Amino acid sequence: MKFNRHIFICTNHREAGTRPSCGHDNGLELVTAFKKAIKDRGLNTDIRAQKAGCLDACEWGPSLVVYPEGVFYKHVTLADVDEIVEEHIINNRPVVRLVNTFEKL
Repeated sequence: MKFNRHIFICTNHREAGTRPSCGHDNGLELVTAFKKAIKDRGLNTDIRAQKAGCLDACEWGPSLVVYPEGVFYKHVTLADVDEIVEEHIINNRPVVRLVNTFEKL
């Protein structure tokens, strides 16, 4: 099956005391929320949301990336899921306030 877009949500877990870990900050819950939001809108044949390993954006986590555009999002919360689906996935407008430009912290 070919999907028009993929949403990869970091669910990586690290040991305490190392780099931040998206998996500790609702990573799996974000996967579930994106899958539900996509299914509820009848988009699950065109859009795929799935868990991913480290996206190397740990300091900006929870992180995700939308392909094929390659738009990275930072500090994503469960409250942001519907906005990302509506604005970026449906209306092709990335949610600017959450886009990760990888500027130094």
